[in-house]
Amino acid sequence: MDSKDVLRIYMEKFSENLRKVRKEKFNSADELSKNTSFDSSNYSKYEKAHGNPTIETILKMASAFEIEPKELFDFDFDIKKYKIKD
Repeated sequence: MDSKDVLRIYMEKFSENLRKVRKEKFNSADELSKNTSFDSSNYSKYEKAHGNPTIETILKMASAFEIEPKELFDFDFDIKKYKIKD
C-alpha cells in the first residue's frame, strides 16, 4: 500500500478520536475557538482529516483539552496490516 494511503487512513482514525476528545470538553469547534487560541476553521481541518498537525499543534490541542498529548493518539491502528510501499 502506498504510504500516502496509509497516512490518509491514520489521519481518519486520528480525526475520529480528536472529535471524540473535543466533544467531551466542547460542543463544537466554534465553542473551542471561543475558549482557546484555536481558530475554528483551522482546527476543523484536523477533525476532517485534511491536515497534518505539527507537534506544536498537538501540544496546544492537549493543553486546550486539559489532557496528556498521548490521549490524542488513543485509538486502534494496526500498522502490521499495512505493507507500506513508497
